[in-house]
Amino acid sequence: MNVRPTSIIHRTPWTPPIAIATDGVYIDLEDGRRVIDGIGGAAVTCIGGNHPKAVKALKDQIDVMSYVYNMQLSSPPAEELAKLLVDTSDGVFEQVAFLSGGSEATETVVKLSRQYYLEVGQPKRTNYIARQLSFHGNTLSNLSLAYHPGRRAPYEAILDHQNFHHVAPAFAKRFQKPDETEEQYVERLRQELEDKFIELGPETVIGFVAETVVGATTGVVSAPKGYFNAMKSVCHKYGALFMLDEVMCGMGRMGTMHAWQSFGDGATPDLQAVAKGLGGGYAAIGAVLNSPKVAKGIKGSSGLLKHGHTYQANPLACAASSAVQKVIIEEDLLVQCRKNGVHMIALLEDRLQSPNALAAPYTFDVRGAGAFFGVEFDFSSLEARRIDMKDQQFAMAVQARCLENGLIVMGMVSGSSLNGSKGDHLMLGPAYNATTEEIEKIVDIFVKSIEEVLTENFA
Repeated sequence: MNVRPTSIIHRTPWTPPIAIATDGVYIDLEDGRRVIDGIGGAAVTCIGGNHPKAVKALKDQIDVMSYVYNMQLSSPPAEELAKLLVDTSDGVFEQVAFLSGGSEATETVVKLSRQYYLEVGQPKRTNYIARQLSFHGNTLSNLSLAYHPGRRAPYEAILDHQNFHHVAPAFAKRFQKPDETEEQYVERLRQELEDKFIELGPETVIGFVAETVVGATTGVVSAPKGYFNAMKSVCHKYGALFMLDEVMCGMGRMGTMHAWQSFGDGATPDLQAVAKGLGGGYAAIGAVLNSPKVAKGIKGSSGLLKHGHTYQANPLACAASSAVQKVIIEEDLLVQCRKNGVHMIALLEDRLQSPNALAAPYTFDVRGAGAFFGVEFDFSSLEARRIDMKDQQFAMAVQARCLENGLIVMGMVSGSSLNGSKGDHLMLGPAYNATTEEIEKIVDIFVKSIEEVLTENFA
């Protein structure tokens, strides 16, 4: 395939094809192909591309007002979207701060949590605790907060190792001991977090930050039952904040508006970051949702957010996001998302893990729900050693083959070990309003591509 010259410095070692139009779950490419988006970009698209209500909201808003600066003026779309997010939270959240994406949102969680303790007279709190095999965005402080070995590596020498600390991931399939019950595993993780508080000095800890469902780093990994209640109990025992990153897994992706409602023990956070599903690809937007506790602390002192960006609360972004959220509500897409999820995981398990499945010996795990799924592969068994990928990484080879076969998926590596030396997983995340036929087509192409790559690399 001929590749046109580009002046863009891309994020991939290959030059990506050029998309020219979207239609629901389909994307039209410049070379004439129509492909199906099985991962929503990066788990972003939730109502599909070119939805008429979202398009109309953007067009209507740009005719009226495209920009005001948030330190001078607010706007009706921003006020409306903030009210919607607060009103649909059943009292869990009281205030909203808008940003331009997920990294900005998690950066704001870091800064706002520090601000909160300054406002309430606890300036000694300077330490954050997060988890290994996590990802919270690409700013330097986010890379310090998280622990994604590959993404940290180029910047390790300039990351903050003094204020950011880490405990083990909640990844039972890989790290729960053979003789541990689920309850014992959760207790071990709870004790590790409490030990870290004590090691640092409980009065110095700002809080604990975790992805409710880990996204790209490990491939849609949820925590064992009781884990988040246990982590929250440690935080509140020592007066620290319990903070969740739902940039990837939130805003309906797991089949509930917030992932903690279905995969987080219902443990409500003090601060929460959201982004991707908030704008659904129609706008670059993120948000931080503040609990009444944090809101009270800020209101009782300065009363303002001491952090911000030029395009924060942009009227176009907020208008688009309001339209996306209204579509999810009015078209009952969370119900459809959950229904699709039940069908998709059944198909994946049958096609990849049944006794006669070609991929069964290499499929370590199939997991997920709603519109977010991960399939992890393992090639360490004797039978699996007959696969010789030579210099290729299996997940990336499958991602490339999927695209050749007309499907976009996300392949990632290095999520199966703490040091990032092992692992292949792929992720799927279709739009919430994908049809049954589209779900089945995604699985068909996905499995076909996996089987082709396996067959071509039998030693």
